[in-house]
Amino acid sequence: MSTSDTPPVRQEDDDLQAARRPHRDTAGRVFAGLSTGAGTLILVVLAAVAAFLLLRAWPALTAGSEELAAISWIPDHGSIVRYVGPLVFGTLVAAVLALLMAVPVAVGIALFISHYAPRRLAASLGYVVDLLAAIPSVIYGLWGGLWLSRRLEGVWGWLADNLGFIPLFEGPAATPPRVMMTVGVVLAVMILPIITAVAREVFLQTPRLHEEAALALGATRWEMVRMAVLPFGRSGLISASMLGLGRALGETMAVLMILSPGLTYSFALLLAGRHQTIAANIALQFPEASPLGVSALIATGLALFVITLAVNMAARWVVARRKDFSGAN
Repeated sequence: MSTSDTPPVRQEDDDLQAARRPHRDTAGRVFAGLSTGAGTLILVVLAAVAAFLLLRAWPALTAGSEELAAISWIPDHGSIVRYVGPLVFGTLVAAVLALLMAVPVAVGIALFISHYAPRRLAASLGYVVDLLAAIPSVIYGLWGGLWLSRRLEGVWGWLADNLGFIPLFEGPAATPPRVMMTVGVVLAVMILPIITAVAREVFLQTPRLHEEAALALGATRWEMVRMAVLPFGRSGLISASMLGLGRALGETMAVLMILSPGLTYSFALLLAGRHQTIAANIALQFPEASPLGVSALIATGLALFVITLAVNMAARWVVARRKDFSGAN
C-alpha cells in the first residue's frame, strides 16, 4: 500500500509519536545525568569523610608513646594501635552478639506477619514493630540500665553458676550486670524492628506462583516457607541484617548508659569492666579531651569507618554471589 493510501488517523499518530521521540530522548539523558551525578556525589562525600578522618587522626597516628601517655585515658606506655584494638574488639563483640540474638527472632516475626497471622493481626503487629524503630536510643539506654539489667541479674547469675566452664559465661556475674551481655540484649531489641521490617517486605514479595506450586505438590506451610520463601528472600535478609549491624556498630548512648567500660580482649560477657565500644568511648571521653586526645578519638572513629565500610562491601559481595541462587530471578 502506498503512502497516499495510509489512513489519515494512523498518519497523524505516527507524526505525533515522531514529534514526542526527541522529548523522550532528552528526558532520558537528563535522568541518566542526574543519576550519574548523584552516584558520583555519594563517592565524593565518602572520600571527603575518609580524608577528614585521616587528616584529623594523623597527629595521634604519628605521636610517640610519651606524647600519648599524657592522655589520661590511654594506658601507660601504649601506642594508638594498642588503644584502638580493644575498642574495635568490644565494638565487634557487641554488634555480633546483638545480631545473633536479633536475626532469628526478626525472621520469625517477619514470617508470622507475612504468612501466618490473620490480616488484621498482621497489620497491627506491623505497626507495633515499626513504632519500635522510632524510640530514641537514650530511652533504650534508660530502660536497659535502670530496669532490664536488674531483671537479668538472676539469669546471668544462673549462667555463670551452671555454664561458667564456658569462657563466654565465666563468672561470677557482675552485680548490677552492666556487662556486655546486657548490652547485647538491648542492642538486639534496638535492631529488631529494622531487620523485621525489611525481612517482612522481602518475604511478601515472594512470587505467588512459587508458593502455590509448593502447596500443590503437597508441601506443608512450613515446607513451603522453607523451599520457596526463604530462598527467595535470602539476599534481602542479608541486606536487612547488615542494616541492623550498621546500627549496632555505631550505637552510642544506649551502650554508654549500660556498660561498665574496660579496655581488654576478653570473651567473658558476664564480667564488668572488660569491654568498651568505639562510639561510646568517643562520647565518654570527648568533653574533657585535649587536642591530641581529640585526634586519638578521631583515630578510633576512622577505625569504625573502615569497619563499617568493610562490612557493607562484604555484604554486597555475599548478596551478589547468592543472587543467582536465591530464586529472585
